[in-house]
Amino acid sequence: MSQQSLAQRRATHAYGCVKEHIGKSYGNYVNYVERLPATILMNGLGQACATLLSKAKKEDDVKNRDSGHLLLYKDLERWLCGSDDAVPYRGSSNLIEAIIHRDQESYLRAQAEALAYLVWLKKFANAYLQKGEGDE
Repeated sequence: MSQQSLAQRRATHAYGCVKEHIGKSYGNYVNYVERLPATILMNGLGQACATLLSKAKKEDDVKNRDSGHLLLYKDLERWLCGSDDAVPYRGSSNLIEAIIHRDQESYLRAQAEALAYLVWLKKFANAYLQKGEGDE
């Protein structure tokens, strides 16, 4: 049995995340996934993640339910801080803290890995999840 490639491991993880979300309401999760790569390219991974957390806090305060922004942050965190040998923050428990406390090389690897991972997450989210009404 051959070992999975990194792209296959990304796809497997992203597919698992999306499968967990099927049938649940997370607002505009699909829209957030679609926009996150551009946000990362414009502002950097750290600011993009901080924005997701900030918007999640506002959503939670206003709607008192699970936030699509927080869910997306957690999906990304589970990959970038997961157990795969290729991830930049392997074994970290908090993505924002890893971004803040690790070196520049790790940050650049994390940013590139996030963009590669989001290709799969976006494809599966579009294929399996409903788009939310309106946009924030």
